[in-house]
Amino acid sequence: MKRSRFTEEQIIGVLKEHQAGLSAAELCRKHGISDATFYNWRSKYGGMEVNEAKRLKQLEDENAKLKRLLAEQMMDVATLREMLGKNF
Repeated sequence: MKRSRFTEEQIIGVLKEHQAGLSAAELCRKHGISDATFYNWRSKYGGMEVNEAKRLKQLEDENAKLKRLLAEQMMDVATLREMLGKNF
C-alpha cells in the first residue's frame, strides 16, 4: 500500500484550516493535493482530533493483523481436513 506524504496530524491540520474558513480549492493548491484527496480525508478524518486519528490507525493495523491470522488458521484447517479425508 502506498504511504501518504502527510501524517494524520498534518491531515487534521488541513481539515481544521478548512473549518476555519479557507475554501477547499485554496487548501488543495496550498498543500499540493487534489480535490478528491481532500474530500477523502474529510470523509475519513472529519471531526477527529489527533489522538482519535492515531487510535484509528492502531485499530486498523490490529484488524489487518487479526485478518491475516484468521486466514492462516483457515488454511491450516483446510489442509488438515484434506489430509484426513484421503486414504493412505
